[in-house]
Amino acid sequence: MISAFASTWKVPELRERILFTLAMIVIIRLGVHVTLPGVDASVIAEYLQDKQSKGGDQGAGAAVGAMLGFFSGGGLQKMGVFALGIMPYISASIMMQLMTAVVPKLSKLAREDGGREKINQYTRVITIIIAIVQGYLLAISLKNPGNIPGLGGIEKFGDVVPGHGIAFIAMTVLTIVTGTLLLMWIGDQITDRGLGNGVSLIITVNIISALPGALVITWQTLISGNAGPGAAAFLVFLVAFLVFVIAATIAITQAQRRIAIQYAKRVMGRKQLGGQTQYLPLKVNYAGVMPIIFATAILSLPAFILQSAFPDAEWSRNLQDMLAGGEIGYYLIAGVMIFFFSYFWVATMFQPSEISENLKRSGGYIPGVRPGKPTADFLDFTMTRLTFAGAIFLTIIFILPWVVSQMPRGIIGSQLPFMVTSFFGGTSLLIIVGVLLDFMRQVETHLLQRNYDGFLRKGKIKGRYDRLQNTGERASSSVMVYLWLFIAIVVVLGVSYWIYNG
Repeated sequence: MISAFASTWKVPELRERILFTLAMIVIIRLGVHVTLPGVDASVIAEYLQDKQSKGGDQGAGAAVGAMLGFFSGGGLQKMGVFALGIMPYISASIMMQLMTAVVPKLSKLAREDGGREKINQYTRVITIIIAIVQGYLLAISLKNPGNIPGLGGIEKFGDVVPGHGIAFIAMTVLTIVTGTLLLMWIGDQITDRGLGNGVSLIITVNIISALPGALVITWQTLISGNAGPGAAAFLVFLVAFLVFVIAATIAITQAQRRIAIQYAKRVMGRKQLGGQTQYLPLKVNYAGVMPIIFATAILSLPAFILQSAFPDAEWSRNLQDMLAGGEIGYYLIAGVMIFFFSYFWVATMFQPSEISENLKRSGGYIPGVRPGKPTADFLDFTMTRLTFAGAIFLTIIFILPWVVSQMPRGIIGSQLPFMVTSFFGGTSLLIIVGVLLDFMRQVETHLLQRNYDGFLRKGKIKGRYDRLQNTGERASSSVMVYLWLFIAIVVVLGVSYWIYNG
């Protein structure tokens, strides 16, 4: 594996794609720290410093606040121009993907030449609409920022927006929408000229950006405090358990059921075609992270409605605390919803009848199964069993952060913050594992095409090797020089400003 990393710098195209991707990541992280016009950055800095010294958010609502912070890369808590992150585009993409599978006109359009380009245009239009609505709601909420998840208690440090009015709302909406569109454009550039899927990579970078803060909080909680000698042993166990969870997640993410496909022999002239055996891979976790996203999004909706409609009612606050995450009832309800959405996503996206028809047209068949409807029934039955196993895996991964947070109660007398335990499961771990595997897959493909060894001595990282995702031309050397020169100037100015202010 070490030799594979060394070989990446021997391939000029691969090296330039990696440097371009790194440059875009640096620009994304710089944009997170650029505060919205009209927001007092000193108040936010004092609040975040105080919150980290206390070990992060605690109690009800901490899970929601940490989740929003992960997907925005901290941009929401810092009130940056990337406060919404790339989530409006993700929401629009999921919406269009479901509509394409359900609406016949869109499904027909997706199969036509140039249809995917039109669907992408529709997705971008929906992204702008979602960003405008969410940006407007966020701008209004900044009048009382303590109600925003992850910013509870910030009013004690001063007025976040001294001049809140119509002009501030208009400027904030314009800035946030522009920031979202800039992130969407950067994601497309990474996909074409860099490595990996740009949008997924942006989310992964935002999640990983919270790792240093989580490590600091873990050290303060288990080592620096008066936790006792048992806390150090628990920290060692925690690291070993994290390695085990990551290995298990990689194994399940890569796991698949390979269905043997036999093709009939055909004679064309003097050549004999067909007769070989290929495999149809069916993934165990076919739905990916989508059931967890659907479940958490739906469960968070009633809490926001109750907060707006009944802000002072005691029963409303109790129900909000239960739906905000942190109670066992929340995870039981979410587990049932994850099972439902796992089967819903598979039923929507996996089309056994279409696969059976394509196999029949190309002369392929499953040994022991008749072509046509029996093949579709066999694939549907097989995927149903695989989905059950995948749903159990997703439920365990979703509940795991809460289980880990409760482990140290008998050792330190309190639970670990969700900011720390979220790396043990949930959407963050699944996204990181999936995106990094895809990134390594593409790097390995570049290496194997140029007769270099891949990351594994035996076999390959499972995935598609028939085509590379990066179809655009790589960035020219002059563009790379100017890009990194710009980043160097910004970094030098930032360090100089930090030194000047002590």
